[in-house]
Amino acid sequence: MNSPHHPASLENIRRVIEADMQAVDLVIQARLRSEVVLINQIGQYIVGSGGKRLRPALVVLAGRLAGAEPRHVHELAAVIEFIHTATLLHDDVVDESSLRRGRTTANAEFGNAASVLVGDFLYSRAFQMMVSVANPRVMEVLAEATNIIAEGEVLQLLNIKDPDTNEANYLRVVRYKTAKLFQAATQVGAILGGASLRDERALADYGTHLGTSFQLIDDVLDYSGEEGETGKHLGDDLAEGKPTLPLIHAMKVGSAAQRAAVRRAILEGGREGLDEVMVAIHETGALDYARKAARAEADRAATAISHMPDSVYRSALLELCVFAVERRY
Repeated sequence: MNSPHHPASLENIRRVIEADMQAVDLVIQARLRSEVVLINQIGQYIVGSGGKRLRPALVVLAGRLAGAEPRHVHELAAVIEFIHTATLLHDDVVDESSLRRGRTTANAEFGNAASVLVGDFLYSRAFQMMVSVANPRVMEVLAEATNIIAEGEVLQLLNIKDPDTNEANYLRVVRYKTAKLFQAATQVGAILGGASLRDERALADYGTHLGTSFQLIDDVLDYSGEEGETGKHLGDDLAEGKPTLPLIHAMKVGSAAQRAAVRRAILEGGREGLDEVMVAIHETGALDYARKAARAEADRAATAISHMPDSVYRSALLELCVFAVERRY
């Protein structure tokens, strides 16, 4: 993957599809409306909380690259964002999180019950919108994606406070829970544009590998990021007892004492062992290992679409591969 001469940035990528993303935001706002005031409040709170809007941007970029009709692209980009937002609402309840994107989470602000139920509303609204596009292949891809994401959530739950989780099991969770929606976003864009099966597969593979890369860098940032940039507390994953790739690697190659420290921290959860774990992670090169794995995934994403015609949309997708690895938030 060739890095551009300028640093990769989301702003450069967004500029290519600025008008499209404004249209997507209008769809999101219109479709969020409900006669139930609390749904409006929580929906606006989380959708307006300054996320990257990365998944809907992928629908737009893939759709534009494949020559899709804008109206359906905007609708499906909003669908993808609603599915993502629903998973965040449910995730934060399961993880008992209090901070996301530098703001109090919806569950901390409005309570767990309201967050779960509004998440359900967003899922069902997404399916209403999906049906309105009336494309069976799109519905097939998104129905499968939401099911696999749910399986990923359950798999992750089984891994919580399990220090014996290995790298293969962890990467399976990543592919189900995170990468699947990236894959669905790019595949839906391809389908809307009537892409060939080869190009549809290529864009789907791109999404899978990009999503995996993003999650692996999230793992790195949990132990190295600045809270002001990531919008999360350092060591949040450890506090929840999540055995992510840096921890798995540290246990695999570390000394007996380092393995014991990491193992204990995963089993107990909380932040008491964070200092010891940070030392083990740095001494075993675990962050570099995870970054290298993320870079390999980003390279695979770029390779997947290398045969497609050059355009501003393909260039933006390639730049996203660089951003995925270089980002600090």
